[in-house]
Amino acid sequence: VGDVVSSAVSLDELDVRADRLAAQAQMLPRHRDIGPLRLDLFARDGFGGKRPLGLHPREFNLLWRLAETPHRPVAKEELVADVWRLGHVPETNSIAVHVSRLRAKLALAGLDGMIETDAAAGYRLVPPGMLAPPAQSMKECAFEPPEC
Repeated sequence: VGDVVSSAVSLDELDVRADRLAAQAQMLPRHRDIGPLRLDLFARDGFGGKRPLGLHPREFNLLWRLAETPHRPVAKEELVADVWRLGHVPETNSIAVHVSRLRAKLALAGLDGMIETDAAAGYRLVPPGMLAPPAQSMKECAFEPPEC
Protein backbone atom coordinates (compact mmCIF):
# COMPACT_ATOMS: atom_id res chain seq x y z
CA VAL A 1 0.00 0.00 0.00
CA GLY A 2 2.31 2.72 -1.22
CA ASP A 3 5.63 1.14 -0.25
CA VAL A 4 7.69 -1.81 -1.44
CA VAL A 5 10.24 -3.61 0.72
CA SER A 6 12.31 -6.73 0.32
CA SER A 7 11.75 -9.78 2.46
CA ALA A 8 14.99 -8.94 4.31
CA VAL A 9 13.64 -5.70 5.78
CA SER A 10 14.28 -5.18 9.48
CA LEU A 11 11.37 -4.75 11.86
CA ASP A 12 12.64 -1.28 12.82
CA GLU A 13 12.61 -0.11 9.20
CA LEU A 14 9.21 -1.68 8.64
CA ASP A 15 7.90 0.13 11.72
CA VAL A 16 9.20 3.49 10.47
CA ARG A 17 7.66 2.93 7.03
CA ALA A 18 4.33 1.93 8.57
CA ASP A 19 4.35 5.04 10.76
CA ARG A 20 5.02 7.22 7.70
CA LEU A 21 2.13 5.66 5.79
CA ALA A 22 -0.18 6.06 8.79
CA ALA A 23 0.81 9.74 9.08
CA GLN A 24 0.07 10.30 5.38
CA ALA A 25 -3.39 8.79 5.84
CA GLN A 26 -4.11 11.36 8.58
CA MET A 27 -3.07 14.38 6.50
CA LEU A 28 -5.62 16.95 5.43
CA PRO A 29 -6.82 16.65 1.86
CA ARG A 30 -5.81 19.36 -0.58
CA HIS A 31 -9.34 19.67 -1.96
CA ARG A 32 -12.82 19.28 -0.62
CA ASP A 33 -15.57 18.93 -3.20
CA ILE A 34 -19.10 19.60 -2.03
CA GLY A 35 -21.34 19.34 -5.07
CA PRO A 36 -20.24 22.06 -7.50
CA LEU A 37 -18.11 23.80 -4.84
CA ARG A 38 -14.41 23.00 -4.68
CA LEU A 39 -12.30 24.19 -1.76
CA ASP A 40 -8.54 24.30 -2.32
CA LEU A 41 -6.47 24.24 0.87
CA PHE A 42 -3.28 25.42 -0.87
CA ALA A 43 -4.93 28.32 -2.68
CA ARG A 44 -7.06 29.00 0.43
CA ASP A 45 -10.00 29.75 -1.82
CA GLY A 46 -13.18 28.19 -3.07
CA PHE A 47 -14.22 27.69 -6.67
CA GLY A 48 -17.62 27.48 -8.30
CA GLY A 49 -16.61 25.72 -11.48
CA LYS A 50 -13.38 27.49 -12.44
CA ARG A 51 -14.44 30.80 -10.93
CA PRO A 52 -12.58 31.70 -7.70
CA LEU A 53 -14.72 33.01 -4.87
CA GLY A 54 -12.07 35.40 -3.53
CA LEU A 55 -12.41 34.29 0.07
CA HIS A 56 -10.75 36.08 2.95
CA PRO A 57 -8.85 33.80 5.36
CA ARG A 58 -11.59 33.65 8.00
CA GLU A 59 -14.24 33.04 5.32
CA PHE A 60 -12.19 30.18 3.90
CA ASN A 61 -11.68 28.67 7.36
CA LEU A 62 -15.39 28.89 8.08
CA LEU A 63 -16.34 27.26 4.77
CA TRP A 64 -13.65 24.57 5.18
CA ARG A 65 -15.01 23.77 8.65
CA LEU A 66 -18.58 23.51 7.38
CA ALA A 67 -17.35 21.28 4.55
CA GLU A 68 -15.88 18.82 7.07
CA THR A 69 -19.40 17.73 7.95
CA PRO A 70 -21.66 18.52 4.99
CA HIS A 71 -25.40 18.24 5.64
CA ARG A 72 -24.80 18.30 9.41
CA PRO A 73 -25.30 21.50 11.37
CA VAL A 74 -22.28 22.92 13.16
CA ALA A 75 -23.04 24.78 16.37
CA LYS A 76 -21.90 28.37 16.76
CA GLU A 77 -19.80 27.30 19.76
CA GLU A 78 -17.94 24.79 17.56
CA LEU A 79 -17.38 27.38 14.84
CA VAL A 80 -16.04 29.88 17.35
CA ALA A 81 -13.68 27.24 18.77
CA ASP A 82 -12.54 25.80 15.42
CA VAL A 83 -12.40 28.94 13.24
CA TRP A 84 -11.83 31.80 15.67
CA ARG A 85 -9.88 29.69 18.23
CA LEU A 86 -11.85 31.14 21.13
CA GLY A 87 -13.11 29.29 24.19
CA HIS A 88 -16.25 31.40 24.52
CA VAL A 89 -18.89 32.81 22.21
CA PRO A 90 -18.37 36.57 22.00
CA GLU A 91 -21.30 38.97 22.28
CA THR A 92 -21.00 39.97 18.62
CA ASN A 93 -22.65 38.95 15.39
CA SER A 94 -19.30 38.07 13.79
CA ILE A 95 -20.40 34.58 12.72
CA ALA A 96 -23.57 35.92 11.11
CA VAL A 97 -21.59 38.61 9.27
CA HIS A 98 -19.06 36.10 7.92
CA VAL A 99 -21.84 33.69 6.89
CA SER A 100 -23.63 36.55 5.12
CA ARG A 101 -20.47 37.43 3.18
CA LEU A 102 -19.93 33.78 2.28
CA ARG A 103 -23.50 33.47 1.04
CA ALA A 104 -23.04 36.54 -1.17
CA LYS A 105 -19.82 35.18 -2.67
CA LEU A 106 -21.38 31.76 -3.23
CA ALA A 107 -24.40 33.40 -4.89
CA LEU A 108 -22.13 35.29 -7.31
CA ALA A 109 -20.67 31.93 -8.36
CA GLY A 110 -24.16 30.45 -8.87
CA LEU A 111 -24.05 28.47 -5.63
CA ASP A 112 -27.05 30.01 -3.85
CA GLY A 113 -28.40 28.31 -0.76
CA MET A 114 -25.36 26.20 0.09
CA ILE A 115 -25.21 27.51 3.65
CA GLU A 116 -28.36 26.86 5.62
CA THR A 117 -29.19 28.28 9.02
CA ASP A 118 -30.59 25.96 11.66
CA ALA A 119 -31.84 28.22 14.46
CA ALA A 120 -31.42 25.48 17.04
CA ALA A 121 -28.13 24.00 15.85
CA GLY A 122 -26.08 26.54 13.87
CA TYR A 123 -25.08 26.37 10.20
CA ARG A 124 -24.77 23.57 7.67
CA LEU A 125 -23.34 23.27 4.17
CA VAL A 126 -25.65 21.60 1.65
CA PRO A 127 -24.92 21.32 -2.08
CA PRO A 128 -27.61 22.86 -4.30
CA GLY A 129 -30.34 20.40 -5.23
CA MET A 130 -29.21 17.80 -2.71
CA LEU A 131 -31.32 16.85 0.26
CA ALA A 132 -29.66 16.12 3.56
CA PRO A 133 -29.48 12.41 4.37
CA PRO A 134 -32.08 11.32 6.92
CA ALA A 135 -30.95 11.65 10.52
CA GLN A 136 -30.39 8.38 12.33
CA SER A 137 -31.40 7.99 15.89
CA MET A 138 -29.12 6.48 18.49
CA LYS A 139 -31.46 3.48 18.60
CA GLU A 140 -30.93 2.85 14.88
CA CYS A 141 -27.18 3.21 15.26
CA ALA A 142 -27.13 0.67 18.07
CA PHE A 143 -28.70 -1.94 15.82
CA GLU A 144 -26.94 -1.07 12.57
CA PRO A 145 -23.32 -0.12 13.38
CA PRO A 146 -21.90 -0.50 9.84
CA GLU A 147 -24.17 2.31 8.57
CA CYS A 148 -23.43 4.65 11.47
